[in-house]
Parts: sequence; C-alpha cells; structure tokens
Amino acid sequence: MKKDLKDRTKAFAIRTWKLCSDIPKTREYNAYVNQLIRCSSSVGANYRASQRAKSRADFINKLKIVEEEIDESMYFLELLMEISKVDLTEIKSLHTEASEILAIMVSSIKTARSNGK
Repeated sequence: MKKDLKDRTKAFAIRTWKLCSDIPKTREYNAYVNQLIRCSSSVGANYRASQRAKSRADFINKLKIVEEEIDESMYFLELLMEISKVDLTEIKSLHTEASEILAIMVSSIKTARSNGK
C-alpha cells in the first residue's frame, strides 16, 4: 500500500531533522541546517493545510507553497552534499525523496488547475 502523503511529508521532516542533528554545530553549518529544518518541516505542515483548503484556488496556492518549500529543501540538501563531512548516503536519500515529492506536487497542481477549467 502506498504511503499516505501526509505521513510521507512528516517522515521527510523527521528524517531531515535527524540528519541535521548529526551535522557539526558550527556557525557556518548552523545557517544552512536551521533553514533546512524550517523548509523541510514546512512541506508537511503546508501539505496538511492544503487538505483543509476552502476552495480550489486555496488548495492550489497551498500546494504551490509545498512545491517551493520542497525545492528549497532540495537546494539546502545539495549544499550539504558539497560541504558536509557526514555520510552522504542519507543526504542523497533525502534528496531523492524530495525530488519525488516535488514531482507529485507539480502533477497535483497541474491536475487541480485542469479540473478547474
């Protein structure tokens, strides 16, 4: 059975937090780590909000926020791939998951827009 997207986005935030807790606590890393924690947790929060949207336009708007936040998460994961000394396996795995969530969001937005015409 496919994992519910609410669970999947929540798991993404938790895995990202766990990764970030393993990264050295330095001023340089903290700027990226804090932003990654914010945007990765925003993905799940905004997806949940989209499920309570009051209109199609509200639904699409909230999915667009999810799209932006997951893309931002990918950016910070890419930075960590370049600069971090931690094991890249989990960073790459999270990046793959983010890419899949992004593809789902793009598809969902297209479908929601076409259903509104």
